[in-house]
Amino acid sequence: MIGDEERPVRPERKDGVLPLEHYNALGDGRSVVVTGADGSIDWWCVPNLDSPPLFSRLLDPEAGGHFSLAPRGPFEAVQRYLPDSNVSETVFTTPQGRARLVESLNSGTAGRLPWAELARRIEGLEGEIDFELHVLFGRRADTVSPYQSCVGKHSVFHADRVLGVFLHSSGFDVSRSDEGVRGRVTVRAGDRQLAAIVAGEDEPLVVPDLQHIDERIDTSDAEWRRWTQGVRYDGLYRKEFLRSALALKLLVYSPTGAIAAAATTSLPERIGGDKNYDYRYAWVRDAGYTVKAFLAAGAHGEAKAAFTWLLKRLQRHGPLVCFTLEGDVVPSVTEMDVPGYRHSPPVRTGNAATDQRQQGVYGDIFETASRFVECGNILDSSSAIVLSRLADQCADNWRQKDSGIWELPEPRHYTNSKISCWQALARAVELADGGQLPTTCRDRWCRERDRIADWIQAHCWSDALQAYEFYPGSGRLDASLALAVRFRFDGRARLESTLDALERELSCGAFHYRYSGADREEGCFIACTFWIAEARMLLGQREHGTRMLLAAQDRLARGTGVFTEMIDARSGSFLGNLPQGLSHLAHIMALDVLSQQPAC
Repeated sequence: MIGDEERPVRPERKDGVLPLEHYNALGDGRSVVVTGADGSIDWWCVPNLDSPPLFSRLLDPEAGGHFSLAPRGPFEAVQRYLPDSNVSETVFTTPQGRARLVESLNSGTAGRLPWAELARRIEGLEGEIDFELHVLFGRRADTVSPYQSCVGKHSVFHADRVLGVFLHSSGFDVSRSDEGVRGRVTVRAGDRQLAAIVAGEDEPLVVPDLQHIDERIDTSDAEWRRWTQGVRYDGLYRKEFLRSALALKLLVYSPTGAIAAAATTSLPERIGGDKNYDYRYAWVRDAGYTVKAFLAAGAHGEAKAAFTWLLKRLQRHGPLVCFTLEGDVVPSVTEMDVPGYRHSPPVRTGNAATDQRQQGVYGDIFETASRFVECGNILDSSSAIVLSRLADQCADNWRQKDSGIWELPEPRHYTNSKISCWQALARAVELADGGQLPTTCRDRWCRERDRIADWIQAHCWSDALQAYEFYPGSGRLDASLALAVRFRFDGRARLESTLDALERELSCGAFHYRYSGADREEGCFIACTFWIAEARMLLGQREHGTRMLLAAQDRLARGTGVFTEMIDARSGSFLGNLPQGLSHLAHIMALDVLSQQPAC
């Protein structure tokens, strides 16, 4: 079950923010809004996912900015998504009445609008409720001083290069200043009131009619439902599958087809820790896995666009770890002088992973190509040449140390990286045998594939652990090695034994840490649990894998269906950036495997 739709909460802020499980995400194919169960929008980058934020209360409660629309006085709230949609609904209950807040980052019937349009509609259900409005534009660590000006009949706000207008229906009583907008509105049963922001960056601004903005909330909901109708999944948990598919869809950057790893930056992996990173970029690994998840869901348009984008980036830049959403090299890390989520700095933009060597890139792209072809599609000659060159590079470079899937600072011979190189060459040989790649170097790929397998068996197996270890001689475990089953790596007995060790040593309740010792630094990594569950099912251990999958799914149901990167398995608190693509796509792939297993 995704969320408990009958259980109201009293949203309480600590250190100026809500628990991460009390936030929903809205999107329009270009950016993502993070909105809380107490009626406050605490994150929105305008106009793009990786633009500077207009609202960043998540990371800077005092000066980051927010857009709050909430009842005066005490209230309870039930936050959820409309069925099969990324339009959010929050029902507020006070001693005086009930009202519904419907929120959408609007699109049109022809897709994404050529401007950013954030719409919030209040509908009176019972009695009478007084709402307070507060729009505070963020100062971006005091590098920007927002202001408002009169242009014609409109009051226009300016925040560096962002230009926008705040619009509202006649029931609102508002006052404006350079810092933002304050106001109130009373809503009775049957009333409808609308508040909206229309904005752009370095472009002329369209000011739509309020009625059209209101109508586009329903249009957007209909378009989301139309998209989900095309999602192919007939398993028992279609509702959960669709919710993760919808979360992944939010991370698709429609102007290029890139897929962001997450929509936020610097949300901590442990409260008070410093493992805070900017995930508003496209990782080859995450994008490749997401392409496979979209293919599993039958979303071939998104899969093809993302795959093409990946190939073009690799052709232009080579096997880098990640790229900007426009396809450029990710900028170096810059730290912002703001408090961070619950006083957990640093707050960062940019990402250092772009300069790392990660051998897993080879396996990720070839597994994506293989899955693309398995679905009945065809590689063009240009893409085949790019892939052939990558296979040659993999054959040449697999012996080198790298930073591994977890992007660790000290290069080592990580077992997962070696298996990923084996995977890349195994898929390259299969693609060549299927006529999708030139066969000129096919025999060389085959020989290197076998040499990698021999090296792994000779160096990466630990008799003491009865498992493949993190890296040779480490005496440590790595939960990502569960992916070796999906990669079709040889050796069932050793893979089963490795899974046993992972569950024995890395589990905490229903979830798992990334590797030995991670429990001292961070929460449990949600994707790891779904990977292990998937591996169990692929090895024929259906009951075991299903039990793991459903236990994790049940614990995550305290939210609305938006997964973060990690979770504190003891308290249940969500940790890390959101929506986290890797968590959702691991969930989708596990559910997909479950649906393909024979019925009990």
